Amino acid sequence: MTVLVASDLDRTLIYSTAALALGMPDERAPRLLCVETYEQRPLSYMTETAAALLAELGAAVTFVPTTTRTPEQYARINLPGPAPEFAICANGGELLVRGVPDAGWRARVRRTLDAECATLAEVHERLVRTADPAWLLKERTAAGLFAYLVVDRPLLPDAWVKELAAWAQERGWTVSVQGRKLYAVPKPLTKSAAVAEVARRTGAERVLAAGDSLLDADLLLAADRAWRPGHGELADIGWTAPHVTALTARGVAAGEEIVRAFGEG
Repeated sequence: MTVLVASDLDRTLIYSTAALALGMPDERAPRLLCVETYEQRPLSYMTETAAALLAELGAAVTFVPTTTRTPEQYARINLPGPAPEFAICANGGELLVRGVPDAGWRARVRRTLDAECATLAEVHERLVRTADPAWLLKERTAAGLFAYLVVDRPLLPDAWVKELAAWAQERGWTVSVQGRKLYAVPKPLTKSAAVAEVARRTGAERVLAAGDSLLDADLLLAADRAWRPGHGELADIGWTAPHVTALTARGVAAGEEIVRAFGEG
């Protein structure tokens, strides 16, 4: 049976220092492998065990990194194992084939967004106009498809997020808060649609998936079997489904459990 494994990256397979959740005594902490640097500094990690398991997995199945990162941000990551033939970036808006964006897929996505959603310019303007400088650190658009804010999370008002989410819902967009980032993403811009396209091209008969955020929910629902860690937006709201395993492990330990489950699943 041809198997496709589609996994979110940040806080699912790879972890920043702040997200590692090393709750054990120092002498029992796992050995870590740096898989991303940014501005000449280490940024993201896996356990060495998870890295070895992922290298084995990549040689046995079609492994598809599936991320909200832009292609440029994804390019900073150096995962162990064979270079994936396919990667999904920009929450499904970009399909990379051997590292090159697929122009046909991008055009298809653009037609759908133009037909069904408010413009990025309108949503971005609303974000910037209503955000409070007291908690707003940065504002960005990504790949010409969606927008996000970097915020001081403890100061971010829940009421503001809920009001924004209701406003965005009426315009065909969704809002997700992940760590220090608040994303506004068009509803049709989904990881699951891009994964379905890769499955079609590869003839995959079974899809396994993992993710931690609300932007991953459609990916997990569309898979034959899926996993979510014990942290993140989905864990915070107790989200699950009959074919989704809700792990109790948190942080980088959850990433290791997910890669092991992919190999067994």
